[in-house]
Amino acid sequence: MTTRPRFTFHLPLSAFALAMLGVLTILAPAPGLAQTFTVLYNFTAGAGGGQPYAGLTMNAAGDFYGTTQYGGVGGGGYGGHGVVFRWSRAGSGWVETPLYAFQGGSDGEYPLAGVVIGSDGALYGTTSGYNVYGSYGTVYRLTPPPSACESVLCPWRETVLYRFSGGSDGANPGYGNLVFDQAGNIYGTTAYGGGAGDCGYGPGCGVVYKLTPSGSGWTETVIWDFGVGGGFFPASGVTFDSAGNLYGTTTYPTVYELSPSGSGWTETTLSELNGSYPAYGGLVLDPHGNLFGTTGGFQGAGNVYELSPSNGGWTLGVLYSFSGYEGPLDTPTLDAAGKVYGTSYLTGAYGEGQVFELTPSNGSWIFTDLHDFNGSQGSAPVGGVVFDASGNMYGTTSTGGTGSQCNGGCGTVWEITP
Repeated sequence: MTTRPRFTFHLPLSAFALAMLGVLTILAPAPGLAQTFTVLYNFTAGAGGGQPYAGLTMNAAGDFYGTTQYGGVGGGGYGGHGVVFRWSRAGSGWVETPLYAFQGGSDGEYPLAGVVIGSDGALYGTTSGYNVYGSYGTVYRLTPPPSACESVLCPWRETVLYRFSGGSDGANPGYGNLVFDQAGNIYGTTAYGGGAGDCGYGPGCGVVYKLTPSGSGWTETVIWDFGVGGGFFPASGVTFDSAGNLYGTTTYPTVYELSPSGSGWTETTLSELNGSYPAYGGLVLDPHGNLFGTTGGFQGAGNVYELSPSNGGWTLGVLYSFSGYEGPLDTPTLDAAGKVYGTSYLTGAYGEGQVFELTPSNGSWIFTDLHDFNGSQGSAPVGGVVFDASGNMYGTTSTGGTGSQCNGGCGTVWEITP
């Protein structure tokens, strides 16, 4: 088995037993799919980055953007403070272009989350920081150079929108991407920090925050502090519904809703995911208002679950339970047909991770193992999956591949074509 990468911050866990309510019927995997798996790129932890913990974000032109936890400034191996890169077609192939290398410290370091594309065309994301060195993470924006560059490796311009202090304002954003509201405000979470309580590991229990444009800068407001209840240590981001409510998960596993209430927000715990493994991934909403998420990682294989509105409450159902070591760590992806897709960290035939599909069928769900990673083609996928207009699927692995500069490989970008 490939050696696990070192995480930049560590979320505490406890030994949960797998015993979720409302289990749905699980049918056997479907064999023999006609598909092609291709490794498009092997990270080396040099200028192009290494060990991506996030998935990819696609723009309207079909280019992909992503982040790596290491690489860039500081050399190979576990050197460097992380990179934001673009992945685009060049003739019949693909080319990876590093857009920005974080400098560490106040500039930001160790991005665990991916990037999102704002209405202004800029890239927005977070860095996690590293408490040992006194850095607690940032929110940043990247914009293209103001004029054409003579160099192929022309860096984008970074603006730090907010630096977390590690106190009541929050500390260490995790794996979740940022989200915008219709007014252009930014929302996200930090795994630690907050001023309302001490949950026994690091500073605070985590917060949900809002960044509002203010003059030439941005103002941060904590809209929920998990020290007052509703779970703790949110590693993922939040998701809006059409009414303006926010949904998210916490690692000590709850699913929560934040609803605007007068001048503040009201938190409702929709499910405590009793007995389940930790929830590192976020939530996705289908057109019917159902929430889909995952649990798993670092203490057991976990599962994919659904929360459905029911008689003023929510009904919890498990779509599939993984067997193996460490399960899904990211938010699942839904297609127009209602299928659920994602990755699982260290499960599958080789214990190096897998890509899966769940198909609804007469009240049950059919699980299909789309691909099992074997180390040489990638290992330990942390991020989720994304589709292009032709139905091809793309994602990353955090380790594996041919990049020998990292212990166990520096990760890959991969494609599955139907």
